[in-house]
Amino acid sequence: MMVPFAVAYEIKERLARSMLNDPKIQGIGVGYRDPRRPRRGAAVIIYANSISAYSLGIPDSFATDRKNKNIKVPVRFVKTEGFHSHVNYRSRIRPLLAGYSIGTTRGSGTAGLIVANFPGNNKRYILSNNHVLTNPTNSRNRAVTFQPGGADNGSRNRDRIGHLERLARLRRNRINYMDAAISVPIRTSAINPRYAAVGVVPGHVTSFRVGDRFKKVGRTTGFSYGVVDSVNTDVRVGYERLGSFRFKNQTVIAGKKPVSLPGDSGSVWLRRSDDFAAAVNFAGSDDGKMSVAFPIQWFMVRFGARVARPKGVGLVRSIKKNNGSMAYTRQLSRRELASIQVIYTR
Repeated sequence: MMVPFAVAYEIKERLARSMLNDPKIQGIGVGYRDPRRPRRGAAVIIYANSISAYSLGIPDSFATDRKNKNIKVPVRFVKTEGFHSHVNYRSRIRPLLAGYSIGTTRGSGTAGLIVANFPGNNKRYILSNNHVLTNPTNSRNRAVTFQPGGADNGSRNRDRIGHLERLARLRRNRINYMDAAISVPIRTSAINPRYAAVGVVPGHVTSFRVGDRFKKVGRTTGFSYGVVDSVNTDVRVGYERLGSFRFKNQTVIAGKKPVSLPGDSGSVWLRRSDDFAAAVNFAGSDDGKMSVAFPIQWFMVRFGARVARPKGVGLVRSIKKNNGSMAYTRQLSRRELASIQVIYTR
């Protein structure tokens, strides 16, 4: 018999709470048993990672006692990997949150984090990459910072949010440790010390290890997850118009889906377990499934900064390495830190 929607809804209400506790099931609702043949009536619709009723342990129909009549309500399975909110991180937002588009007239990257000077804590800045906030790349010109960036139609008259203040100079034929820069906002109220889709970042970690699970928000890939694939990795990174630069002791973070595409530069990886900031993305593989990042601890020490929080500066979570294990990111020596040329704009 043709099942009325009211009957299917009763079944859905009875089962929804328990079914949604199963991580394989993404949703349960009511719809047509056969969308191409509406006259066949209603069904319970189950959105799941697998469309195999056998593997899910769910029958192909549910019985209901409605007015002493045993009615069989059919089930239709729809395969989906999951439902996620889709935020346009390329749009204009005020005050600015970490994770959104930022850049110059030349292009767009990501506002990685809102940081504060330390120990003074009287100024706040936007952290991103040298190649995101400079114009042209690697120059010390007092470039205007737009939000959104130039690739997202940011305009000088409407979208100016600050200007470049400091950068770590990229050096050819020498070892580089970070691609970093900070912009000072035109006013403090233009930025919000929170991270898109996460909220308050409590602080940063001094180290992390192979296998740690991370998450981040980037202008292009949005909210994504990754696992630390390698640490202390020496890489060559190509820059448009500048050629290739060598970076030492970097971190490679791998994702099942793209995590570092053009426009994600500057995004900051957080630990999934506690939201502490861990690493700054600045490059990626051609398919976007591997991110190259440097430990954020290096930036914090060299630039004299801390994570900014609504009521002050963030915590520093010191990670004790197990007998100096090289499975962890290492600290830079005083000599290595001094080799990072941090310059002010003019």
